[in-house]
Amino acid sequence: MSVLLLRLAGPLQSWGASSRFTRRTTESAPTKSAVIGLLAAAAGIDRADDAALTPLAALRFGVRIDQPGTLLRDFHTAHHAVTGKAMPLSERYYLADAVFVAALEGDPALLTRLDTALNEPVHPPFLGRRSCPPAAPVELGMQEKERLEDALATVPWQASAWYRKRYRGRTHDELTVLREAAASEQSGADSLRDQPVSFDAAHRRHTWRTIITTSVPVPGLPAAAARHEPFDALEEESA
Repeated sequence: MSVLLLRLAGPLQSWGASSRFTRRTTESAPTKSAVIGLLAAAAGIDRADDAALTPLAALRFGVRIDQPGTLLRDFHTAHHAVTGKAMPLSERYYLADAVFVAALEGDPALLTRLDTALNEPVHPPFLGRRSCPPAAPVELGMQEKERLEDALATVPWQASAWYRKRYRGRTHDELTVLREAAASEQSGADSLRDQPVSFDAAHRRHTWRTIITTSVPVPGLPAAAARHEPFDALEEESA
């Protein structure tokens, strides 16, 4: 097994899992459906091609919250592009200034193809909605022969420089990790309906998956704080 890592950061992100009609909410972290959709778009997979989607959906998924961001509510108005008629008013929620590390574990050959696609995407990536482009390339590289849990515990902290400065002198901070539960971890797991089955616009379908919430020490932070090193050194290490 190998792990593909992504850095999901931008001015705005929105990761809906159960939004309906005029109230479009966001989860506190990227959903598996949206991240698989991002990868499928980069690889040029057609929305109606369920057979091509299946191996991507089978990848094990996890995400680390490096910078939780701030919930933002937008009172949204719109007009139909053709008729000019007003569309229903809606509330749309976003995460502002958030940073996440997403990890996908599975077949090395498949992940290598997806890694290549991210460097030359057929369709540009976006962070949950087309109006939310990433602030930088999302690809963080591959971790060979490594488990998802280990990758999320060791990949350098990806938070913004201004956010990292808030942690100056702290030695016990941790980052929240949300990952798919193993068979032995079903007890106490949460459920979220974001496991993609089909992206076909005519019958888009998702099912439930189980999630375990854990935490990991901020990579590099305790040692730097204990030595009282300047935070600039930590920033360069995480860049």
